[in-house]
Amino acid sequence: MALFQSHVYSNTLQMEVSFNVLIPQNTNKKIGENTKGQTTDIPVLYLLHGMGGNENVWLRKTSIERYANEHSLAVVMPATSHGWYTDTTYDMKYWTFLSEELPELLEQFFPQLTTKREKTYVAGLSMGGFGAMKLGLLRPERFSKVIALSAPLVLIGMKEEMLKIRNASYWEGIFGPFEKMATSINNPKLWLENFSAKEKPAIFLACGTEDPLLGASLYYGKKLTEAGFQTEIFQGTGAHEWSFWDEWIKKAIQWLEI
Repeated sequence: MALFQSHVYSNTLQMEVSFNVLIPQNTNKKIGENTKGQTTDIPVLYLLHGMGGNENVWLRKTSIERYANEHSLAVVMPATSHGWYTDTTYDMKYWTFLSEELPELLEQFFPQLTTKREKTYVAGLSMGGFGAMKLGLLRPERFSKVIALSAPLVLIGMKEEMLKIRNASYWEGIFGPFEKMATSINNPKLWLENFSAKEKPAIFLACGTEDPLLGASLYYGKKLTEAGFQTEIFQGTGAHEWSFWDEWIKKAIQWLEI
């Protein structure tokens, strides 16, 4: 695998941004790795970080490079700070960057990556799982499969829990006033209720049995199934922690059946 650390200017965000890209590489006698990586029309996984993470955290905390190499899968790891993959109320358009500009930048700088829906996937953990589901349900023409690990997919009624993490000004800077969250474009409930695309992405949900977000994951998975989505819902031993995410991103990549 080749690792590209990309630093580019975002016209959307009007600032420099960073993202990492893992790309399969043909190698000669490299011990312990697949040596014949695909070099054109490469399947690609957008892999999103959680709160406190950045474009490097999946590389530092998991064996994502090895898992991707086993399947000749390219992995794109962008950073959006604590923006929850939204266009925030303070005019930081992270959602627009992620859903519109980033694919254009990838096509410009990495033309060997596929642009085919059936070979394009998105995954994330925690806040990144929220972002992955949002991409899958609001941009289904681009993504054929969604992987959400330990994802906070129920926001209504969670104000008290949210305020234990960050103060109200932070959350309202991301989502707007708490009292209007039910009608916000960032409410996962509405992504599902308003879904009207002909093609539905397949969904992989996993959460630890000791994770406080387990109930939200199971509830949202049930709603996805009721809405006709092909949904795989898993529980595994673990909490909201990297040992769980490392184990389950490996399983999720196998689920992609590349």
